[in-house]
Amino acid sequence: MTDPQKFNSSLLRPRYWLTWFGLGVLFLLVQLPYSVLYRLGNWLGRTSMRFLKRRVSITRRNLELCFPEMDKAQLERRIVSNFESLGMGLIETGMAWFWSDKRVKRWFDVSGLHHLKKAQENNRGVLVIGVHFMSLELGGRAMGLCQPMMAMYRPHNNKAMEVVQTWGRMRSNKAMLDRKDLRGMVRALKNGEAVWFAPDQDYGPRGSVFAPLFAVDEAATTSGTFMLVRLAKPAIITVVLIRKENGRGYELVIQPALEDYPIDDEMAAASYMNKIIEREIMRAPDQYLWLHRRFKTRPSGGASLY
Repeated sequence: MTDPQKFNSSLLRPRYWLTWFGLGVLFLLVQLPYSVLYRLGNWLGRTSMRFLKRRVSITRRNLELCFPEMDKAQLERRIVSNFESLGMGLIETGMAWFWSDKRVKRWFDVSGLHHLKKAQENNRGVLVIGVHFMSLELGGRAMGLCQPMMAMYRPHNNKAMEVVQTWGRMRSNKAMLDRKDLRGMVRALKNGEAVWFAPDQDYGPRGSVFAPLFAVDEAATTSGTFMLVRLAKPAIITVVLIRKENGRGYELVIQPALEDYPIDDEMAAASYMNKIIEREIMRAPDQYLWLHRRFKTRPSGGASLY
């Protein structure tokens, strides 16, 4: 488990000046009305496509792989919408870190909070399954305002960003757990905590199995979920924050606890969890992080999909 990183004078060195400048601009920017931020985020996202051509290419390839039946015009529209969502995701990061509790609460509704409360009965730990929507940072803040929890994460390489990121994420939550700290996550779950875990990305060949995801027959899928469930016996629920259309705010969607997770079969468990991830992504596919090289890890001898 990691405590918030402490600010120290070394973070004022010139190497961090650009980081502090950018964070200062973001802080000032998110003081604007939400209607302005919504339009600005969409514009930033569309504009970024001119400079992030490799990420546009990765997004296109991921969509082609997952939805081979999608016609070209629809695919190109989805790419543009996805980058609009990316721009809004940057704004939402500032909202998550710098807005007051009162202002955050004003902009989201919650459905299914009783599912989480029920899952936590008798001090049972809860593994909160999330997916990488662009609104991820704001989703963590919103979820923490409903039920403070712990979350797995990857420490930031930039120490100044690590300080601000950890501070922002812990404004409404309990602790951050390094994604490599399996023991820490198991201990927290056994102690009755709610722990957020995202099994939807490609974490490399180590600790992964290959299971279907959308139209891709062999997607590297982390075995972390299977191990946590086997070791800690938590309840499992899914939580996502969905951005409503036309700048009308957000909905935090909490589903009932999963009842039929295949705890004795690792391959079946990976396939099962990927189906759950598909279901959550399809709530708002334009808002998902398609620019990640989700299928970069291939079975031994397999050709790159990129």
